[in-house]
Amino acid sequence: MAAASRRVLVLRCPDWLTADEDPAAAAQPGSAVAGAPRPGAAGAVQPEAVQSEAVQSEAVQPEASARDFERVVAIVEEFCPQVEVLLPGIAAISARGPARYFGGEAALATRLAEAVSRRGIACQVGVADGLFAADLAAQCSPGLLVPPGETPRFLAGLPVTALGMPELADLLPKLGIRTLGEFADLPVGEAGSRFGTQGIIAHRMARGLDPRPLAPPPPRLDLSVSHTFDPPAGQSEPVVFAAKALADQMHAGLAASGLVCVRVQIEVQRADGQVHARLWRHDGLLSALAVAERVRWQLDGWHTGRAARPGRGGEDGAGDGGGIALVRLAPDQLVRATGHQLSLWGDAVVSDKVARAALRVQAMLGHTAVTRPVLSGGRSPAEQVLLVPFGDAGIALRPPDQPWPGQIPAPAPATVYPEPLAASVTDAAGRMVSVSGRAQVSAAPAWLSAGAGPVRAVSHWAGPWPVTQRWWDQASARRQARFQILTEDGSAWLAVLQDGQWLVEARYD
Repeated sequence: MAAASRRVLVLRCPDWLTADEDPAAAAQPGSAVAGAPRPGAAGAVQPEAVQSEAVQSEAVQPEASARDFERVVAIVEEFCPQVEVLLPGIAAISARGPARYFGGEAALATRLAEAVSRRGIACQVGVADGLFAADLAAQCSPGLLVPPGETPRFLAGLPVTALGMPELADLLPKLGIRTLGEFADLPVGEAGSRFGTQGIIAHRMARGLDPRPLAPPPPRLDLSVSHTFDPPAGQSEPVVFAAKALADQMHAGLAASGLVCVRVQIEVQRADGQVHARLWRHDGLLSALAVAERVRWQLDGWHTGRAARPGRGGEDGAGDGGGIALVRLAPDQLVRATGHQLSLWGDAVVSDKVARAALRVQAMLGHTAVTRPVLSGGRSPAEQVLLVPFGDAGIALRPPDQPWPGQIPAPAPATVYPEPLAASVTDAAGRMVSVSGRAQVSAAPAWLSAGAGPVRAVSHWAGPWPVTQRWWDQASARRQARFQILTEDGSAWLAVLQDGQWLVEARYD
C-alpha cells in the first residue's frame, strides 16, 4: 500500500492527558500550540524531539474530562467527519482527503491546531504514515509532520519504550536492543519465534506498519444493533442501560461470526430528528460496560455542546429535543477472536451478575450511586485509593507502580479519615514537636491527641518522611512530614505536620 494512502493525523490535547502531580509536565509551556508542524519539519525527520517527551500510555481522565473533550472533537469534525477518539485527549483522522481539500498536510495541521487553540485549548498535531507513528509525532513539541515514506527513519532512533509494551521495553535492552531501528532490523521470523504474537505486532510498529489500519473497509455483514424508545427517553440513564443490553447483543452476534470489536460507532437520534454519531476505540476489546460508558460520555458531551449554544438547554444529557428516540451500535473495526481467559470464579457467573445489579442501581439512583475503589499512586493514604463510578475506565491518574519519594512504608493504614483530624504532638516538656528544613526532629514525640480523643502517651514512633509537593506552584505548594506513632494503649496512628499544624490522617487497626 502506498504511503500516501495511509497518512494519519493525530491531535493531542495535553490538558486531558497530564497528571496534576507531574512537575515535568507543569514546567512545559501552557499556551496553545500555534500550528503543529514546526517550520521546516516537512523536509526533515527529528526523532530526538520525541525522546524529550515521556513516551508512554497516558492515563484516562475522569468522566467529566471525556465530556469536555467532545467540544474538541466537534472542531476536528469540521475538517473530517470520520473522527476516531482513541481516548479523551487524543483524536485521529485520515489525512489524505482533508489534506487535498485544505492545500496539503502542513496547511491542514496548521489550520486544525489554530482552530483548537482559538478556543483556548493547548494542542499538538502530528502527521505520519500510520496511527502509531502519527501519535508519536504529535508527542513532539509543538508537533511534527513526518514526510511520506520517512516514517521508518523517524522511528529508528526512538527507544523501545515508545512501543508501549512494558514486557518488551524491559527485555529488549537486556538483549542489546535499545531503539526501534535496532528492533526493526531483526528478521520478522525471529521476532515472532522469540517474542510471540506481541513481538510480531511490535516489529510491524517498529517498521512503521500499523497492526491494523485507521479506517478499515466496513464489514460485509450488518452486525449493528439498535433500540427504539417509545416514548422517547427524557433521561440518560435508560439510554445507557439499554446500550449495555445492546452491547451484549452485538458481542453475541460477533462471537457467532468468530469476531471481536475494538472500535464501535455509537449513533444517538433525538425525537426531533437530530443525529449524533461518534467512533470510539478502546485499548483492548470493547466490553459491554465500556460501550455503555461511552454512550454516557457521548450523551453528556452532546448535551454540553448544545447547552453552550444560544437557545439550547435542558437538564439532562437526553432531555433536549424531545428526548432520545433511538440508539444504535455498529461495530466499525473487527478482528478475529483469539479466545478470552475467564476469571477465577467465571465471568458469566459472578462478574456479569454484579455488573447487571450495579447498572440497575445506577439507572435508578444515578451514575455516581455505585462506586468501586481503584488503586492509585500518591504519598498520603487518601491519594492511594480513588472511588470511581462503576463502569468507568477506572485508570488512576497517578500510576500506583511508580516510585513516590516521601511515601510511607507498608503496611498501609486500615482506617483513612475523609478529613484529617486536628491533632497535637508534644515532647516530654509539653512543647510542640517540629521538623526543620533538613528533616531534623526538635524532640522525641511524647504525647499525642487526635480530634476530640484523650491525650495518649507515645511509646514508639518512626519518621519523619518529609515531602515537598507542587513546589512549582506557589499557590498550592506545601511541605509535610509524616510520622508513624504508637501509643501506650496499643493504638497506631499516621500523623502529619503540615504548615506548622499537626493532623492525623489515618489509623492502623
